[in-house]
Amino acid sequence: MRYVVVGAGAIGSGVGGLLADAGSDVVLVARGDHLRAMSEHGLLVRTPDRETACRPVVAAGPQDVRLTTDDVLVLTTKTHQAHEALQTWADAPVHDDSGAVVGTAGERLPILTALNGVASEEIALRWFARVFGVCVWMPAVLTAPGEVVVRSAPVHAVLHTSRYPAVLADDRDAELLRELAQEWRRAGVEVPLPGDVMPWKYRKLIGNLGNAVQALLGDGGEGQDVAGAAREEALALYEAAGVVMNSAEEEAAYRDALEVRPVPGAPAELGGSTWQSLQRGTGTVETDYLNGEIVALAHRLGRTAPINAALARLTRQAARQGRRPGDTTADALRAAVGLVDTRD
Repeated sequence: MRYVVVGAGAIGSGVGGLLADAGSDVVLVARGDHLRAMSEHGLLVRTPDRETACRPVVAAGPQDVRLTTDDVLVLTTKTHQAHEALQTWADAPVHDDSGAVVGTAGERLPILTALNGVASEEIALRWFARVFGVCVWMPAVLTAPGEVVVRSAPVHAVLHTSRYPAVLADDRDAELLRELAQEWRRAGVEVPLPGDVMPWKYRKLIGNLGNAVQALLGDGGEGQDVAGAAREEALALYEAAGVVMNSAEEEAAYRDALEVRPVPGAPAELGGSTWQSLQRGTGTVETDYLNGEIVALAHRLGRTAPINAALARLTRQAARQGRRPGDTTADALRAAVGLVDTRD
Protein backbone atom coordinates (compact mmCIF):
# COMPACT_ATOMS: atom_id res chain seq x y z
CA MET A 1 0.00 0.00 0.00
CA ARG A 2 0.95 3.60 -0.53
CA TYR A 3 -0.32 6.25 1.88
CA VAL A 4 -1.25 9.64 0.42
CA VAL A 5 -1.45 12.01 3.39
CA VAL A 6 -3.71 14.95 2.49
CA GLY A 7 -3.14 18.02 4.64
CA ALA A 8 0.27 17.15 6.03
CA GLY A 9 0.57 19.51 8.98
CA ALA A 10 1.64 18.39 12.44
CA ILE A 11 -0.27 15.08 12.54
CA GLY A 12 0.09 14.25 8.85
CA SER A 13 3.78 15.08 8.73
CA GLY A 14 4.41 13.24 12.00
CA VAL A 15 2.69 10.06 10.88
CA GLY A 16 3.94 10.32 7.29
CA GLY A 17 7.52 11.03 8.30
CA LEU A 18 7.61 8.12 10.74
CA LEU A 19 6.12 5.79 8.12
CA ALA A 20 8.59 6.94 5.47
CA ASP A 21 11.49 6.41 7.85
CA ALA A 22 10.21 2.87 8.55
CA GLY A 23 10.22 2.07 4.82
CA SER A 24 6.58 2.63 3.91
CA ASP A 25 5.58 4.23 0.61
CA VAL A 26 4.27 7.71 1.48
CA VAL A 27 3.23 10.91 -0.29
CA LEU A 28 2.82 14.05 1.82
CA VAL A 29 0.41 16.62 0.39
CA ALA A 30 1.09 20.07 1.80
CA ARG A 31 1.18 23.71 0.79
CA GLY A 32 3.05 26.97 1.27
CA ASP A 33 6.35 27.20 3.11
CA HIS A 34 6.01 23.69 4.55
CA LEU A 35 5.70 22.17 1.07
CA ARG A 36 8.66 24.20 -0.20
CA ALA A 37 10.83 23.25 2.77
CA MET A 38 10.08 19.52 2.38
CA SER A 39 10.66 19.72 -1.39
CA GLU A 40 14.05 21.36 -0.95
CA HIS A 41 15.39 19.87 2.28
CA GLY A 42 13.15 16.95 3.29
CA LEU A 43 11.33 16.52 6.58
CA LEU A 44 12.86 16.46 10.06
CA VAL A 45 10.87 14.51 12.68
CA ARG A 46 12.08 15.09 16.24
CA THR A 47 11.02 12.78 19.07
CA PRO A 48 12.17 12.49 22.72
CA ASP A 49 14.80 9.89 21.81
CA ARG A 50 15.97 10.73 18.28
CA GLU A 51 15.84 12.92 15.20
CA THR A 52 14.84 11.46 11.86
CA ALA A 53 15.59 13.18 8.56
CA CYS A 54 13.64 11.73 5.65
CA ARG A 55 12.82 12.64 2.06
CA PRO A 56 9.22 11.60 1.49
CA VAL A 57 7.57 12.26 -1.86
CA VAL A 58 5.67 15.54 -1.60
CA ALA A 59 2.86 17.04 -3.65
CA ALA A 60 0.66 20.13 -3.77
CA GLY A 61 -2.48 18.34 -4.94
CA PRO A 62 -3.93 15.52 -7.04
CA GLN A 63 -2.40 16.99 -10.18
CA ASP A 64 1.00 15.89 -8.80
CA VAL A 65 -0.02 12.33 -7.84
CA ARG A 66 -0.87 9.43 -10.14
CA LEU A 67 -3.31 7.51 -7.97
CA THR A 68 -3.56 3.72 -8.24
CA THR A 69 -5.82 1.06 -6.76
CA ASP A 70 -3.12 0.35 -4.13
CA ASP A 71 -3.40 3.82 -2.59
CA VAL A 72 -4.95 4.74 0.76
CA LEU A 73 -5.82 8.38 1.38
CA VAL A 74 -5.20 9.72 4.90
CA LEU A 75 -6.96 13.03 5.60
CA THR A 76 -5.18 15.05 8.31
CA THR A 77 -6.41 18.60 7.73
CA LYS A 78 -8.28 20.53 10.39
CA THR A 79 -11.99 19.65 10.29
CA HIS A 80 -13.05 23.06 8.96
CA GLN A 81 -10.70 22.45 5.99
CA ALA A 82 -12.09 19.00 5.21
CA HIS A 83 -14.76 20.06 2.69
CA GLU A 84 -12.22 21.71 0.38
CA ALA A 85 -9.75 18.83 0.61
CA LEU A 86 -12.37 16.15 0.01
CA GLN A 87 -13.81 18.01 -2.97
CA THR A 88 -10.32 18.46 -4.41
CA TRP A 89 -9.43 14.75 -4.22
CA ALA A 90 -12.75 12.96 -4.78
CA ASP A 91 -12.75 13.17 -8.57
CA ALA A 92 -9.05 12.43 -9.09
CA PRO A 93 -8.62 9.50 -11.52
CA VAL A 94 -7.46 6.12 -10.22
CA HIS A 95 -5.40 3.77 -12.43
CA ASP A 96 -5.08 -0.01 -12.40
CA ASP A 97 -1.87 -2.00 -12.98
CA SER A 98 -2.21 -1.59 -16.75
CA GLY A 99 -2.47 2.17 -16.47
CA ALA A 100 -6.14 2.32 -17.37
CA VAL A 101 -8.41 4.67 -15.44
CA VAL A 102 -10.87 2.52 -13.48
CA GLY A 103 -12.74 5.20 -11.57
CA THR A 104 -12.29 8.12 -9.23
CA ALA A 105 -10.72 8.34 -5.78
CA GLY A 106 -14.13 8.80 -4.24
CA GLU A 107 -15.40 5.63 -5.90
CA ARG A 108 -12.38 3.38 -5.51
CA LEU A 109 -10.05 4.40 -2.69
CA PRO A 110 -10.37 4.08 1.09
CA ILE A 111 -9.94 7.30 3.04
CA LEU A 112 -8.97 7.59 6.71
CA THR A 113 -10.38 10.67 8.45
CA ALA A 114 -7.73 11.41 11.08
CA LEU A 115 -9.28 14.62 12.39
CA ASN A 116 -10.55 15.99 15.68
CA GLY A 117 -14.25 16.12 16.40
CA VAL A 118 -17.01 13.80 15.23
CA ALA A 119 -18.16 15.43 11.98
CA SER A 120 -15.50 14.54 9.40
CA GLU A 121 -16.77 11.01 8.76
CA GLU A 122 -20.24 12.24 7.73
CA ILE A 123 -18.65 15.01 5.68
CA ALA A 124 -16.47 12.49 3.82
CA LEU A 125 -19.44 10.29 2.89
CA ARG A 126 -20.60 13.01 0.50
CA TRP A 127 -17.66 12.16 -1.75
CA PHE A 128 -16.11 8.85 -0.64
CA ALA A 129 -17.68 5.39 -0.53
CA ARG A 130 -15.11 3.79 1.81
CA VAL A 131 -14.61 5.98 4.89
CA PHE A 132 -12.60 4.92 7.96
CA GLY A 133 -12.85 7.06 11.09
CA VAL A 134 -9.72 7.65 13.15
CA CYS A 135 -9.44 8.85 16.76
CA VAL A 136 -6.08 10.63 16.92
CA TRP A 137 -3.90 10.63 20.01
CA MET A 138 -0.59 12.12 18.92
CA PRO A 139 1.20 14.98 20.71
CA ALA A 140 2.69 16.57 17.59
CA VAL A 141 3.55 20.18 16.72
CA LEU A 142 4.73 21.67 13.43
CA THR A 143 7.42 23.91 14.88
CA ALA A 144 8.78 25.24 11.59
CA PRO A 145 8.37 24.54 7.86
CA GLY A 146 9.86 21.11 7.25
CA GLU A 147 10.13 20.25 10.95
CA VAL A 148 7.68 18.43 13.24
CA VAL A 149 8.06 17.56 16.92
CA VAL A 150 6.40 14.39 18.25
CA ARG A 151 6.55 14.37 22.04
CA SER A 152 5.89 10.71 22.82
CA ALA A 153 8.20 7.69 22.58
CA PRO A 154 8.65 4.82 21.98
CA VAL A 155 4.96 4.78 20.98
CA HIS A 156 4.52 7.98 18.99
CA ALA A 157 0.77 7.83 18.39
CA VAL A 158 -2.34 5.77 19.08
CA LEU A 159 -4.91 5.91 16.28
CA HIS A 160 -8.10 3.94 16.93
CA THR A 161 -9.63 3.17 13.54
CA SER A 162 -12.77 1.53 12.15
CA ARG A 163 -14.96 1.57 9.06
CA TYR A 164 -17.63 4.26 9.09
CA PRO A 165 -20.43 3.49 9.52
CA ALA A 166 -19.19 0.47 11.45
CA VAL A 167 -22.07 -1.72 10.22
CA LEU A 168 -20.67 -1.56 6.68
CA ALA A 169 -17.42 -3.32 7.59
CA ASP A 170 -16.63 -6.35 5.41
CA ASP A 171 -13.76 -8.79 4.89
CA ARG A 172 -12.00 -6.43 2.50
CA ASP A 173 -12.07 -3.62 5.07
CA ALA A 174 -10.93 -5.90 7.88
CA GLU A 175 -7.96 -7.10 5.85
CA LEU A 176 -6.99 -3.55 4.92
CA LEU A 177 -7.03 -2.49 8.57
CA ARG A 178 -5.04 -5.51 9.74
CA GLU A 179 -2.32 -4.87 7.17
CA LEU A 180 -2.28 -1.14 7.94
CA ALA A 181 -2.05 -1.70 11.71
CA GLN A 182 0.83 -4.12 11.29
CA GLU A 183 2.76 -1.78 8.99
CA TRP A 184 2.19 1.34 11.07
CA ARG A 185 3.26 -0.42 14.27
CA ARG A 186 6.77 -0.72 12.78
CA ALA A 187 6.84 3.08 12.72
CA GLY A 188 5.84 3.39 16.38
CA VAL A 189 2.20 4.16 15.54
CA GLU A 190 -0.31 1.89 17.25
CA VAL A 191 -3.63 1.34 15.42
CA PRO A 192 -6.18 -0.42 17.66
CA LEU A 193 -9.21 -1.67 15.72
CA PRO A 194 -12.44 -1.25 17.73
CA GLY A 195 -15.71 -2.36 16.20
CA ASP A 196 -16.84 1.26 16.15
CA VAL A 197 -14.47 4.20 16.55
CA MET A 198 -17.14 6.85 17.17
CA PRO A 199 -17.50 6.21 20.93
CA TRP A 200 -13.76 6.88 21.15
CA LYS A 201 -14.07 10.06 19.13
CA TYR A 202 -16.96 11.32 21.24
CA ARG A 203 -14.91 10.85 24.42
CA LYS A 204 -11.89 12.58 22.87
CA LEU A 205 -14.16 15.48 21.91
CA ILE A 206 -14.85 16.06 25.61
CA GLY A 207 -11.11 16.50 26.16
CA ASN A 208 -10.76 18.76 23.13
CA LEU A 209 -13.32 21.22 24.52
CA GLY A 210 -10.42 22.65 26.55
CA ASN A 211 -8.42 23.44 23.39
CA ALA A 212 -10.10 26.83 23.10
CA VAL A 213 -9.22 27.68 26.71
CA GLN A 214 -5.57 26.76 26.18
CA ALA A 215 -5.43 28.74 22.94
CA LEU A 216 -6.99 31.88 24.40
CA LEU A 217 -5.02 31.90 27.66
CA GLY A 218 -1.78 30.45 26.33
CA ASP A 219 -1.78 28.07 29.30
CA GLY A 220 -4.88 25.98 29.91
CA GLY A 221 -3.86 25.41 33.52
CA GLU A 222 -5.22 28.83 34.49
CA GLY A 223 -8.62 28.09 33.01
CA GLN A 224 -9.38 24.62 34.28
CA ASP A 225 -12.63 25.83 35.80
CA VAL A 226 -13.76 27.14 32.40
CA ALA A 227 -12.76 23.95 30.58
CA GLY A 228 -14.42 21.89 33.30
CA ALA A 229 -17.66 23.83 32.96
CA ALA A 230 -17.63 23.34 29.18
CA ARG A 231 -17.18 19.59 29.67
CA GLU A 232 -19.94 19.35 32.26
CA GLU A 233 -22.27 21.17 29.87
CA ALA A 234 -21.34 18.74 27.10
CA LEU A 235 -21.76 15.62 29.22
CA ALA A 236 -25.26 16.67 30.25
CA LEU A 237 -26.15 17.04 26.57
CA TYR A 238 -24.55 13.69 25.74
CA GLU A 239 -26.79 12.06 28.34
CA ALA A 240 -29.89 13.78 27.00
CA ALA A 241 -29.05 12.77 23.43
CA GLY A 242 -28.01 9.20 24.25
CA VAL A 243 -24.46 9.67 22.97
CA VAL A 244 -22.31 6.60 23.66
CA MET A 245 -18.66 6.84 24.74
CA ASN A 246 -16.09 4.16 25.40
CA SER A 247 -15.34 3.58 29.08
CA ALA A 248 -12.83 5.67 30.97
CA GLU A 249 -10.98 2.46 31.87
CA GLU A 250 -10.56 1.51 28.20
CA GLU A 251 -9.35 5.00 27.45
CA ALA A 252 -6.78 4.98 30.24
CA ALA A 253 -5.39 1.59 29.19
CA TYR A 254 -4.48 2.93 25.77
CA ARG A 255 -3.47 6.43 26.83
CA ASP A 256 -0.89 4.94 29.19
CA ALA A 257 0.98 3.76 26.09
CA LEU A 258 1.76 7.39 25.22
CA GLU A 259 4.74 8.51 27.27
CA VAL A 260 5.01 12.25 26.72
CA ARG A 261 8.52 13.51 27.38
CA PRO A 262 10.57 16.61 26.55
CA VAL A 263 12.11 16.76 23.09
CA PRO A 264 15.69 18.08 23.15
CA GLY A 265 15.92 21.50 21.55
CA ALA A 266 12.17 21.90 21.10
CA PRO A 267 10.46 25.14 22.19
CA ALA A 268 9.24 25.12 25.79
CA GLU A 269 5.74 26.29 24.85
CA LEU A 270 4.02 23.73 22.65
CA GLY A 271 0.24 23.65 22.72
CA GLY A 272 -2.53 21.69 21.05
CA SER A 273 -4.04 22.08 17.62
CA THR A 274 -6.08 25.24 18.34
CA TRP A 275 -3.15 26.86 20.16
CA GLN A 276 -1.00 26.12 17.10
CA SER A 277 -3.50 27.79 14.76
CA LEU A 278 -3.52 30.99 16.82
CA GLN A 279 0.25 30.89 17.31
CA ARG A 280 0.82 30.66 13.54
CA GLY A 281 -1.80 33.31 12.81
CA THR A 282 -3.68 31.18 10.28
CA GLY A 283 -6.84 33.27 10.65
CA THR A 284 -9.06 30.23 11.18
CA VAL A 285 -9.55 27.55 13.84
CA GLU A 286 -11.43 24.26 14.07
CA THR A 287 -13.35 25.27 17.19
CA ASP A 288 -16.71 25.20 15.41
CA TYR A 289 -16.25 21.43 15.12
CA LEU A 290 -15.17 21.04 18.77
CA ASN A 291 -17.08 23.37 21.10
CA GLY A 292 -19.37 24.11 18.17
CA GLU A 293 -20.27 20.43 17.94
CA ILE A 294 -21.70 20.67 21.46
CA VAL A 295 -23.64 23.77 20.45
CA ALA A 296 -25.08 21.89 17.47
CA LEU A 297 -26.07 18.97 19.69
CA ALA A 298 -27.83 21.37 22.06
CA HIS A 299 -29.74 22.97 19.20
CA ARG A 300 -30.89 19.55 17.95
CA LEU A 301 -32.38 19.00 21.39
CA GLY A 302 -34.02 22.42 21.51
CA ARG A 303 -31.54 23.57 24.14
CA THR A 304 -28.57 25.90 24.38
CA ALA A 305 -24.91 25.42 25.34
CA PRO A 306 -23.87 28.92 26.45
CA ILE A 307 -20.38 28.09 27.72
CA ASN A 308 -19.31 26.17 24.63
CA ALA A 309 -20.98 28.74 22.38
CA ALA A 310 -19.03 31.53 24.06
CA LEU A 311 -15.73 29.64 23.76
CA ALA A 312 -16.36 28.99 20.06
CA ARG A 313 -17.22 32.64 19.45
CA LEU A 314 -14.23 33.99 21.37
CA THR A 315 -11.80 31.69 19.57
CA ARG A 316 -13.24 32.57 16.15
CA GLN A 317 -12.84 36.24 16.98
CA ALA A 318 -9.28 35.75 18.22
CA ALA A 319 -8.34 33.98 14.97
CA ARG A 320 -9.92 36.66 12.77
CA GLN A 321 -8.25 39.45 14.73
CA GLY A 322 -4.80 37.83 14.62
CA ARG A 323 -4.57 37.47 18.39
CA ARG A 324 -2.03 35.09 19.89
CA PRO A 325 -2.22 32.60 22.76
CA GLY A 326 -2.15 34.46 26.06
CA ASP A 327 -3.75 37.67 24.78
CA THR A 328 -6.81 36.89 26.93
CA THR A 329 -6.64 36.82 30.73
CA ALA A 330 -8.26 34.11 32.81
CA ASP A 331 -10.54 36.60 34.58
CA ALA A 332 -11.68 38.10 31.28
CA LEU A 333 -12.41 34.63 29.94
CA ARG A 334 -14.43 33.67 33.01
CA ALA A 335 -16.50 36.81 32.65
CA ALA A 336 -17.00 36.27 28.91
CA VAL A 337 -18.35 32.74 29.33
CA GLY A 338 -20.60 33.70 32.25
CA LEU A 339 -18.71 32.11 35.14
CA VAL A 340 -18.29 35.50 36.81
CA ASP A 341 -21.24 37.78 37.51
CA THR A 342 -20.23 41.12 36.01
CA ARG A 343 -23.36 42.97 37.19
CA ASP A 344 -23.02 45.66 39.82
